[in-house]
Amino acid sequence: MSILGTIAVAFKALMRNPTRAMLTTLGIVIGIAAVITMMEIGTGSSNSIRESIEKMGANSVLIIPGAFRQSGVNKGSGTQMSLTPEDCEAINRECEDVGVAVPIVNANGYQVIAGNQNYMPARIQGSAPAFLEIRNWEIDEGRRFTEREVQSRARVCLVGSTIVREVFGGISPIDNQLRIKDTTFTVIGVLKSKGANMMGADEDDVIILPWTTARLRLTGLKTGDATNTTSTAATSPSDLYPGEGVAIYPEPVETMEDDTLHVPKFIHIDQILFMAVSPDKVNDAVDSVTNLLRERHRLKPDQDNDFRIRNSAEFMKMLTGTSTIMTNLLLGVALISLIVGGVGIMNIMLVSVTERTREIGLRMAVGARSKDILQQFLIESMVLCLIGGVVGILLGHGAALVVNAYLKWPVESSPEAVFAAVVVSAGVGIIFGFYPAWKASRLDPIEALRYE
Repeated sequence: MSILGTIAVAFKALMRNPTRAMLTTLGIVIGIAAVITMMEIGTGSSNSIRESIEKMGANSVLIIPGAFRQSGVNKGSGTQMSLTPEDCEAINRECEDVGVAVPIVNANGYQVIAGNQNYMPARIQGSAPAFLEIRNWEIDEGRRFTEREVQSRARVCLVGSTIVREVFGGISPIDNQLRIKDTTFTVIGVLKSKGANMMGADEDDVIILPWTTARLRLTGLKTGDATNTTSTAATSPSDLYPGEGVAIYPEPVETMEDDTLHVPKFIHIDQILFMAVSPDKVNDAVDSVTNLLRERHRLKPDQDNDFRIRNSAEFMKMLTGTSTIMTNLLLGVALISLIVGGVGIMNIMLVSVTERTREIGLRMAVGARSKDILQQFLIESMVLCLIGGVVGILLGHGAALVVNAYLKWPVESSPEAVFAAVVVSAGVGIIFGFYPAWKASRLDPIEALRYE
C-alpha cells in the first residue's frame, strides 16, 4: 500500500472507536497545552523585562561616586563626590568603545510652581542633549535643548507626561513657564510617556534641564562630600573648573580621613551615564572607562576605585536568566504530562494490536509484508499524537490569552514552541508506538488467522 492508503486505513481504524481514541490523546493534549502556555507566558515575561530595561537604555552604564569615609564610618556609595565634568569629557574623548557619555546632576526635593499649582516631582535631573538618546527617550511635543543652551546655562527644561497632567492640567505646556526654587524655566519639550519601570516607579514624573543650569542655578557648586557640602554661586562658565595649580586629588595622608574634613577643592557632578557602541561592547567599555578613571584619579594599584559602575546589561542578563530558569522548570513539569500521555498511547496501541490480530493475519496472508504492518501501526500512533498536538496547541494558546486577559500577565506567541510541539507530538507517536507496531509486524500469519 502507498503511504496515503496506509494513512486512510489508519484513520478508519481509529474512527471505529472515536471515544477511546479521544481519551487516548488526552494526555498528549494536556502536555502540549501546558508546554505552549508556559512558553508563551515565559516569552512574554522575558520580552517585558527586556523592554523595561530598554526604556532605561539597553547599553547604558551608570557611574556613581564611591563611598566617603569619616572617622572610620562608611557613608555609602555616592557620598565621595569623586566625579568631575572633565571625567565625562575624557571618557568621550579617549574611550573607543563608548558611544557617548553625559554628566548628570540631581536636583531632587524641590517644588515646582506653575500658576496656582504646586507640585514636587519624583526626579529633577540635569544632563546633556545626548541623555535622551542613551535613555531611549523620544520627544512627544516641542524640542530638546541644545549643547549651546547647556554651555549658556539656559533656563529651559523638558517635562514628562506626569508633570503635564499634575502641573499644567493636561494642557500643552510648550513655551509656558514653571518655577523651581527661585529660578523660572521655560518648557520647550514634552517627553513621550514611558509609564512605570520594572520597580514600579513612574518614569514620566521627571523634569530634565541642562546640567550646568541645574548645578549653578539650583544646587550650587557643591564640593567636598555629600554630607559636608559648600555651595557657592557661579557667575561665569570659568567657575565650573578649578584654577591651575589646585590639586584636585591631593596625596592622602594617614590621618586625613579620620581627623580632617575634606577641604572643598573642585565642583562635582553626581553621576556619569554612558552608552556602549553596541551590546557586545559593554564589558569592554566598562573596562576602558574604569582604567581611564583610575588613571585620572591617580589611584594606586592597591587602592579601591573611588567610583561605582552599574551595568544595566548585566541586570538584564540576570533578570532574563531568572525568567528562563523558571520557564524551563515549568516546562519540565509539563513534559511529564507528555510522557504519561505517551505511555497511554502505547497501552492503547497494544490493546489495538490484540483486538486486530485476525486482521493482521489476513493482511499478511494476502501479501502484506512485516514492514507494511509496522508502518500502519506507527502511522496510527503518529496520527493520534498529531491530533492531540494540534488540539493542545489551540488549547494552550487559548489558555495564554485567558491569562493575559484576566491576570494581565504579558504573553507572546512563540512560533518556535508551536513547531517544537508538532515535532514532539510526532516523536512521542513514533517512540511509544514503535513497540506495539513491531509486535504486530512479528505476528505469524497462520497463528494470527487462528486467533479468536
